[in-house]
Amino acid sequence: MSEAFSRPVAGHVPVLRLGDVLLVTLQGDLHDSTAQQLQQDLSETIASSGVTGVVIDISGVEIVDSFLGRVLAEIAAQSSLLAARTVVAGMRPAVAITLVELGLTLPGLRTALDTQAAMALLEQPVVRSRAGGTRRELL
Repeated sequence: MSEAFSRPVAGHVPVLRLGDVLLVTLQGDLHDSTAQQLQQDLSETIASSGVTGVVIDISGVEIVDSFLGRVLAEIAAQSSLLAARTVVAGMRPAVAITLVELGLTLPGLRTALDTQAAMALLEQPVVRSRAGGTRRELL
């Protein structure tokens, strides 16, 4: 069930498929063209493979600027439209402070302290609120 294989996505951005989850590991700076290619490749991979989750590990990223914050939010939005949830893992305290200072709330994006916690978060059922209360759904 936990079939794992590496697939090069966007040149040097490693992506690993772990069952129904894509694990994306960002290291260092993410340039404009690489970010755009990553977004496109992730959307295509989600649509063609039917994965239900994306974990983006940013523990190797020292600085997050407004560009990278926007890219993360856009990946989450695109993934959501394709029925996959996105979790950002490994955010450093300085990165969290910078995002708040930039006013980036990253709507639709869940966070976890590490990759293991992110995978556990994706295993939980989705809780959607409605006007009359909440209900649990499995995606």
